[in-house]
Amino acid sequence: MDENYDVIVLGTGLTECVLSGILSVEGKKVLHIDRQDFYGGESASLNLSQLYKKFKPSAQKPEFLKGRDRDWCVDLIPKFLMSNGELTNILVHTDVTRYIEFKQIGGSYVYRSGRIAKVPANEMEAVRSSLMGIFEKRRMKRFLEFIAKYDEDDTTTHQGFNLDKNTMEEIYAYFGLESGTKDFIGHAMALWSTDNYLNEVARPTYERIMLYVQSVSRYGKSPYIYPLYGLGELPQGFARLSAIYGGTYMLDTPIDEILYDDDGKFSGVVTKEGKAKAPIVIADPTYFPERVKKIGSKVIRAMCILDHPITGTNDLDSVQIIIPQNQVGRKHDIYIAVLSDVHCVVPKGYYLAIVSTIIETETPHVELEPAFKLLGERLDTLMGIAELYEPQTDGTDSNIFISKSYDASSHFETTTDDIKDIYFRVTGKPLVLQKRPTIEEEQALNGL
Repeated sequence: MDENYDVIVLGTGLTECVLSGILSVEGKKVLHIDRQDFYGGESASLNLSQLYKKFKPSAQKPEFLKGRDRDWCVDLIPKFLMSNGELTNILVHTDVTRYIEFKQIGGSYVYRSGRIAKVPANEMEAVRSSLMGIFEKRRMKRFLEFIAKYDEDDTTTHQGFNLDKNTMEEIYAYFGLESGTKDFIGHAMALWSTDNYLNEVARPTYERIMLYVQSVSRYGKSPYIYPLYGLGELPQGFARLSAIYGGTYMLDTPIDEILYDDDGKFSGVVTKEGKAKAPIVIADPTYFPERVKKIGSKVIRAMCILDHPITGTNDLDSVQIIIPQNQVGRKHDIYIAVLSDVHCVVPKGYYLAIVSTIIETETPHVELEPAFKLLGERLDTLMGIAELYEPQTDGTDSNIFISKSYDASSHFETTTDDIKDIYFRVTGKPLVLQKRPTIEEEQALNGL
């Protein structure tokens, strides 16, 4: 296999596969290798046998769980896509949506004073919401109208604020919002996982609320969509895209040696297939453990198998529930993603609830108790703890570009930030998505 490539990509996590797909479309010759025999790396979806082998190796998968192995597709990293978010834009612009079918998530809920309530999706829902008293509803409505009408070029819509100077706390104070309302705006709409944002400038929060509102208005029920058969479909979709444009994939291929040139820059890899050379490598943190650092936080994730929908959600087939840290005396939010057979991830009659948060104590499973209470009776629970890593350098000195670990957040916006960041470091230009012709349009153009 002694060959030359433009880029070698190690690991088939979502970040790596998106970059591999985009670079292949741009005409780069890409070799993509994974030591595992399945796609997805840390962001794979596992069948029932794989799941129990990973989380309860000493136990057999339980007899009482019905359905075939492949009827189960359980995400290792549970996240939803914002229907107007960056990852959705990348999927549309690269035409990967042709390989993947999406379903909307039924509702977005927030935990408040011991119970859950639907996050208002618009001003009308805010007025009907059980989260607020009548006067607070008016204040919230005024706040949402301010956000909706804010126009950069029209100072009459700014109400005296500068989003790049004023903090979010100052804007909340101006509208007189209660702490519980601030909680659900900041954590269930802007999707911040801590309260640090309160004392930072307001623009990022404004942009996040706009993303939430626009994502909701796209389909109506919630801002989230999710691929049928699990998130493992996403890396595979980008892998197909890469293959169409000449990318080469090798699964089940461990790396025997990393090659460097005289300047200490990356120059290739050696595998059982031989030597492959390239001036650049993109990899997940597991391939270069000596070049990454722990960011000091760990994520705990619990996969809970249920036989009933979540109480208080009108028996919806899927929901996102956010427990803001303030509500349970924590520093980080707890996220719950609930899916069912309509998403083709469990057999009929089952529900999958995946709980995740950043660990804060020596007894992480106890930290998930508020979530477990909301879920009710569980048939089984599988828990895993993941250390979070990030690269020590930006990679330009060695041409080794390493992705970050997937965080505890419930959506992909931080992952797409990392994708855009790596793309910029690799190519020296920002990622600008051009709408590509579909394969049919290309074939028509070429007279096929």
